[in-house]
Amino acid sequence: MTMQREEDLKMKAEAERKRKLAMEIEEDFLRRREERRALESAWALNVEFLKGNQYVDVSPLGGVEEEEKRFYWQNKRCFNHVAPTIDARMAKLTRLRPKLKVRAFSDEDGDVKSAKISTGVLDYVRDRVGLNGVVSDATLWSETCGTAFYKIVWDENGGRKVGVDENGNDVYEGEVSVAAVSPFEVFPDSLQAEGLKSVKSLIHAQEVDAGYVYESFGVTVEDNGEKIVLIERYTAPTKDFPDGKLEIVASGLLLYEGPLPYLNGERGTRVFPFVKQDCLRVPGNFYGISVVDRLVPVQRAYNAVRNRKHELLNRLSMGVVTVEDGSLDTDELAEEGISPGKILVYRQGGKAPEMLECGEIPKEFQKEEEWLEKEFTLISGVSDLSQNSMPSSVTSASGLRLLLNEDNARISVTTENLCEAMKEVGRHILRLYKAFAGNARLMTLSGENKKTEVFYFNAEELSSSDILFDTEEPVTAEERQETIMRLLEAGLFSDADGRLTEENKHRILEAFGYGSYENVRDISSLHIGKASEENRALLKGDANVDFYDDHDLHILEHTRFLLSDEFKRKKDDKIKQRFCLHMAEHETMKNKKEKAVENA
Repeated sequence: MTMQREEDLKMKAEAERKRKLAMEIEEDFLRRREERRALESAWALNVEFLKGNQYVDVSPLGGVEEEEKRFYWQNKRCFNHVAPTIDARMAKLTRLRPKLKVRAFSDEDGDVKSAKISTGVLDYVRDRVGLNGVVSDATLWSETCGTAFYKIVWDENGGRKVGVDENGNDVYEGEVSVAAVSPFEVFPDSLQAEGLKSVKSLIHAQEVDAGYVYESFGVTVEDNGEKIVLIERYTAPTKDFPDGKLEIVASGLLLYEGPLPYLNGERGTRVFPFVKQDCLRVPGNFYGISVVDRLVPVQRAYNAVRNRKHELLNRLSMGVVTVEDGSLDTDELAEEGISPGKILVYRQGGKAPEMLECGEIPKEFQKEEEWLEKEFTLISGVSDLSQNSMPSSVTSASGLRLLLNEDNARISVTTENLCEAMKEVGRHILRLYKAFAGNARLMTLSGENKKTEVFYFNAEELSSSDILFDTEEPVTAEERQETIMRLLEAGLFSDADGRLTEENKHRILEAFGYGSYENVRDISSLHIGKASEENRALLKGDANVDFYDDHDLHILEHTRFLLSDEFKRKKDDKIKQRFCLHMAEHETMKNKKEKAVENA
């Protein structure tokens, strides 16, 4: 009885501890939400302006409320310049969005293979989880509110089905899941922290239904017809908790308690599964600011000018009639106006109705309207070159190039923030695959000349510390192609004899999107692939030389391998001799083919 009583007391104490912890987490969430209430109101205002609902303002209580007309006849039309400005910025950021790839640490086959597999995994995830769409969603949030987040987790129910467990449930190989998270859902412990690395704890609060809670945690909660707030509090590693903490609460119940789930930081550490992306950063602030924040006052002034201008135009076109009191039926005149051919009957001896002189539209209206339109361009960083057609005053290619470069430079800060966020997302993805992919993960990649390659790889082969972009700075495809053409005209792709080598020819075709044009790249890549197989064979024994080989490509590939660090470390003269004999056989076969062509 004593042991049972002690067990009951322990269970009761544990239940009480969980209840108090759940209460403390919910109170922490409410405190953080209250601290940034002003920020949320500003974000909500930005969203309304983007949608075109621009006669709203933040109320003293913190919400967004509709502004009332001062007079019933006032125009309150919206001439939305915010939405097309954001559309133009989104289009430019999408065009400048670079492609992630992993750089090999050296030219050794092992490092090159690891970099190729890691790059292939990033390509695979981009297509499989729709990463481009996720980045677009996050970028739209950051452009509107100033900050957005990516949540990168491992979905155990993703990927291919690999079997059935002992309970008859399907087992899947697992897959990375990347989601765009709005700033409304993320709450740091300090609004003055300048990044996720400076935050000690982070709350992700999202609205879910009771079914989601039951499916995810096996706990039944009452929703009372309302959405349930699922609170996930992430705590960074400390001396007492070296693996950090993750606590999940909903409806006053502690659903989960444990360490941070992933080894997703540098050198195998545990960090938050989030990446932050800012539009424009502010010193001493966790959240960034957006272009919409700066456009709101300009948009208000622009709407006011356009509406007052239209009201004045209405007065000029419709007219304002002065009528002597009692001379005619003013109710009929107010309802029908003065239509063409209308007969006005007024009291005998009274004064005839007449039109009031309203003057002309002041030139200041036009000047103010033009100046506000320039302010949209100045503040947003998107010029007429991006939103409209090409300026007629620019006729030279060099002048156009300067304008394009200047236009790209206007949003270079936002582009840099986007690129850094994408790099960090790529690192998280590769680290999760490294932790969960296992020893024989099946992957389908697009290989040379767009052929599909299906193979197994080991998670240990992945590298994530040297992620870069295919160019040092984001450029559009057209700019890259134009640069290639200038280099080609300068002869920088030619060899010592002034000829364009087959290898460079294939690279140029690939850059222009014609990697398989007339099967040129298909044949050359097959020859290079065959030469690589011969390299591996020559490390163990002999390899045959065929008459149909492209001997120049084979010799080039064998020479490249002989100059690599991997071959230098072997220090085996027998292997070197085999390579030299094999390359001499290629040279002999090449000479025979050339003589046969000359004698034909």
